[in-house]
Amino acid sequence: MVILLQNSFYYLIFPCIKLISAGASSIVCTKVLKYCQGNETNIPRCVENGMRNCKKGRILPGDSDPDFYVRSADSSSAARVDTAYGHVIHIPSEAVLKSKLSDSAQAVYLIVSVLNSSLFEATSDKGSPHEQVLGVWLGDQVVHNLSHPVRIKFVNVSQNESRECVFWKMSHNSEQGSWSTEGCNTSRNNTDFVCECNHLSFFAVLVSPDVPDRVNIHRLEYITYVGSCLSVVFTSIALMLFLCHRKIKAEHSVIIHMQLTGSLFLLHFFFLASSFWSKAEGAACLSLGLILHWALLGTLTWTAIEGFHLYLLLVRVFNIYIRRYTLKLSLLGWGFPTITVMICGVGGSYGKYTLTENTSNITSLCWIPTAAVRYTTVNGYLGLVLLFNIAILAVTVVKMRQVRLRSVQAGRRVKRFWKDWATLLGLSCVLGLPWGLAFTTKGNISLPGIFIFTILNAFQGVLMVLWFWSITCKSNHEEQSSKDISLSNIRS
Repeated sequence: MVILLQNSFYYLIFPCIKLISAGASSIVCTKVLKYCQGNETNIPRCVENGMRNCKKGRILPGDSDPDFYVRSADSSSAARVDTAYGHVIHIPSEAVLKSKLSDSAQAVYLIVSVLNSSLFEATSDKGSPHEQVLGVWLGDQVVHNLSHPVRIKFVNVSQNESRECVFWKMSHNSEQGSWSTEGCNTSRNNTDFVCECNHLSFFAVLVSPDVPDRVNIHRLEYITYVGSCLSVVFTSIALMLFLCHRKIKAEHSVIIHMQLTGSLFLLHFFFLASSFWSKAEGAACLSLGLILHWALLGTLTWTAIEGFHLYLLLVRVFNIYIRRYTLKLSLLGWGFPTITVMICGVGGSYGKYTLTENTSNITSLCWIPTAAVRYTTVNGYLGLVLLFNIAILAVTVVKMRQVRLRSVQAGRRVKRFWKDWATLLGLSCVLGLPWGLAFTTKGNISLPGIFIFTILNAFQGVLMVLWFWSITCKSNHEEQSSKDISLSNIRS
């Protein structure tokens, strides 16, 4: 009676184990994946259990399925499987010996399955797995702690990105799993990548965007911090001079320039604050991320407003009076970023964000860890602003060309050409075109693009102030020259 109760209790508490074992043992190995996809939610765990208990069937001289391989392995020699995709799996004799239940001379079966990475639902800050995952099983025992590692050669993996060998680590406390590098080393053999691991499992190559090495990261950090500090100093000086010498009724262009200068001051100041206080947690980190996002959106909005104002001055020229023009621009320039960050803040979009991560360097910032929000409100909005301002700059170049052809004499065109180029570069900075280099920091030009982007945007505040001062000095000089000419005419 007691034995009957114990058996009943066992079957009531552990029905899933019995069902999986019974189902797997009655399935041919080639059908395990299809069975798991149709009957289980945790596909990797189901495949792992199923491949150890499935029916091996007859071993054919040639494998008709390019995604599935079965070999007979003997402990006296190593085993090898060459897949149709070019991937190669080397199994040492030690692994074959450990996979047996006893020291018998009976051969064991080596199973290799090529799976799609989409079956493994897990995210990693280090990247995403290459499209093909290799599952390797040997005998009935779990094989681990090998002194001679298993070697898996992956081919056709992207050469322009960072790569790392990983295996699928099952979680004992939940149904989830994750990619791990524990017990695995990565090496490169010409154009192929070789993974050496001391255990068997699902193996893949984790591919991540190319991250600069430690030396270049330190150089970029130094450039960023020096440039941001100088931008804070220059923009603060420009704002103080503007407030001290402000006229009762300043020109609209000057007010818009100063608004953009103020947004750059806030952007660089809070970037430095968020960087230096990167260890902040909780509400402090959320606040820093929100304010930094607000300052960035303000900067992008005011660069778009600069483009709109330039359009009114050069294209429309006449009938451009707008009632309470600067007030409406200010509501747009600061109101839109405020509403956006309020919505993002309510949605809990701010927190700790990892800028770079590898085995030896981690840089964190209080920013936007949510990828969807970051791509929409930063990348997407930046793209729209750049498209608008590039169109405005193109129209400006056409207008300048038409004016110069009519007014400049042939002998002075060369000198005028270089002045026009200087004006064009200054307008490009004002319209925020250096931000467009953010879209060139991928692929083969990644490192040069990152350095150019960092230099131009870290020193953007300095360049903006120098540009404003140059046009102000030029305006004052022309005004003084006109006054001198008027006085000389009166005296004559």
